Amino acid sequence: MLVACGDSSYCGGNIVVRKIIGWVLLALGAFLVVVGLMAALWAPGQVKRTPLDTDSVTRLSGNADKLNPATGEVENIDVQATSITKADSELSDDDVVVFVNSTCLVINDGSGEVPDCVDGEDERLVTASTDVFATDRGDAMAVNGSSYLPPSAEEKEGLVNKWPFDAEKKTYPYWDGLLGEPVDATYDGTETIDGLETYRYHVLVEDAATEILSGVEGVYSQDKYIWIDPVTGSIINQTQDELRELEDGSTILDLQLAFTDDQVSANAADADENGGTLGLLTRTVPLIGIIGGIVALLAGGFLLWAGARREKKTASA
Repeated sequence: MLVACGDSSYCGGNIVVRKIIGWVLLALGAFLVVVGLMAALWAPGQVKRTPLDTDSVTRLSGNADKLNPATGEVENIDVQATSITKADSELSDDDVVVFVNSTCLVINDGSGEVPDCVDGEDERLVTASTDVFATDRGDAMAVNGSSYLPPSAEEKEGLVNKWPFDAEKKTYPYWDGLLGEPVDATYDGTETIDGLETYRYHVLVEDAATEILSGVEGVYSQDKYIWIDPVTGSIINQTQDELRELEDGSTILDLQLAFTDDQVSANAADADENGGTLGLLTRTVPLIGIIGGIVALLAGGFLLWAGARREKKTASA
């Protein structure tokens, strides 16, 4: 045992061992505290940022009443929407991420598997669009400027494709592409989806005069709910009721659209995994580092103090 000291040489050996272990524990403790403090103070600003390798596909399905220009009749159709979003790493930097998004809405005629998109000659195509936008990697707000966007890109304001990390229970500005301006996304409650706690936000646009089709003025309304993972800010689910009418009240499009069940499950699983990684880096590592480091420092200090005391007693014996 280290406390045995019947033999002076053995006792001296114990003292040396205590001092070595003490200094090792002091060094380990200092290292753990530094790691813990870095993880607590530096890591959140580094890991809570939109990744530059984003490459996502989002699928929605629903139903719509749509004016058929060929017949002049409003037809009820089943539809499927696919949104593909990719980060442009060459135009992005440490603070801003640039996205290229393509969205396609096609008719599901029930004849088989529906493609993500079809060409302009296909009768199943309802709408197709491409957009380029940039957002702050921290607060997720839209960023404009020629450094990131081509001259043809529309300037945006507010949130576009995600919420910030550590989303709050408050109202956020949310970009509406048809209006060309941000609208309120109001916190509407908390809901659990596939075991994941989400914040639900409500976006409501009522009877807004705007261009509902290229060159066609009309009235636009939208009632949208968006479910957000508050940890990562990612969208877990979304439902929307959209109505476009001519000024005389004639319906151009009456659309009900929502994320597919498979999409919601995949989003929840990804958010849970990413949230766990963030929690490990921003909470668990700092806690273990700081507490473990303090314990090691105290233990090392005690061993050095005890060794010095034993050494003093041995020398005076």
